[in-house]
Amino acid sequence: MGSIILRQVEHHMLVASDSRGASIVIGLSQDPEFPGLGAKASDLLLMAVASCSAYDVIEILAKQRQEYRDFKVVCTGDQLSEPPYTFTSIHLHFSLRGKIVPEKLENAIQLSVHKYCSVVNTIRPDTPVTHDFEILP
Repeated sequence: MGSIILRQVEHHMLVASDSRGASIVIGLSQDPEFPGLGAKASDLLLMAVASCSAYDVIEILAKQRQEYRDFKVVCTGDQLSEPPYTFTSIHLHFSLRGKIVPEKLENAIQLSVHKYCSVVNTIRPDTPVTHDFEILP
């Protein structure tokens, strides 16, 4: 079972620690002495989608012996303009450089998005998740 701990630091500033003890600051500070911005809570969902899928794709590409560098994922999400600001769609764009067979990369992404990524498979089918990729020279 997954478990996190969330603690309030000040009014709208929070710190969350994952099951391994790694922490992330969420929200924003109201204290003029210590102004600070943490991650936007709704962006954490996009980060979770991107990192979960990226982990799978990296593992699959390694097993396929695909040589690459400069691995990057841009994850965008459309949200309703009124509360509760639900995500209506999410898109993953993978960008890599190297000697990659496009069909192998597509297969790796498909396996992640449709089989292995727990985050994507938790939010789907209510929120469609699409993807594309580019292999840079």
